[in-house]
Amino acid sequence: VQLQASGGGLVQPGGSLRLSCAATGSIFSVNTMGWYRQAPGNKRELVAQITSGGSTNYADSVKGRFTISRDNAKNTVYLQMNSLKPEDTAVYYCNARISSVPTSWSPYWGQGTQVTVSS
Repeated sequence: VQLQASGGGLVQPGGSLRLSCAATGSIFSVNTMGWYRQAPGNKRELVAQITSGGSTNYADSVKGRFTISRDNAKNTVYLQMNSLKPEDTAVYYCNARISSVPTSWSPYWGQGTQVTVSS
């Protein structure tokens, strides 16, 4: 099983980016999917999560600006980031709990994609 993230880049303050992360491989089911980020010198922190049923959870710092969504048919999670701020600059990692066989779940991480917000 692999998670492949894409969509990062350089954007000006107030701009938007959309991250995508697709899970591929031997997949029976995908449970919670999410995005984390890590800025230099900081711990990795949760940005947003979404369950297989569509329930969402956001960090306070991104509420109202970021939207997480998923396409269960494609095993893909998205993060729409609007009104970006310099403090959103970080490497963004996708995460998912995946089972390759029934009742056996494991966490997987994507490779990280850099988001830089700067003028």
